[in-house]
Amino acid sequence: MNVSRIILAVATGPIFVFTGGIKIHGLRRSLQYRDHFGMSLSLWRAIGVLEAGGGVGLLAGLAARPLGIAAAAGLSALMFGAVLTHLRARDPIAAVASASGVLLLASTSLVCGIAA
Repeated sequence: MNVSRIILAVATGPIFVFTGGIKIHGLRRSLQYRDHFGMSLSLWRAIGVLEAGGGVGLLAGLAARPLGIAAAAGLSALMFGAVLTHLRARDPIAAVASASGVLLLASTSLVCGIAA
């Protein structure tokens, strides 16, 4: 499980840092999604901070496993909310599947962290 945990953290952590950073900095395409979902700027940025922090937490969790577990749990909850948000917005199945795939990565990171 340790190898899986390392691979998942190295692959998934930067994704969350990147997507969180996009929300924090308010890039145009990101703001279009925010408007589509009907979220306030402060909520959108808060989600970005949680995503970026969770991504850093996954990577730091390679040195401190409890931190990685906490980060993976938080990211799993965040991505569950993302799936629900896409469903509520009646987005195409591809958007729901994409968020679901990232939820699966975060959840698998959580399971591998606990099992390690």
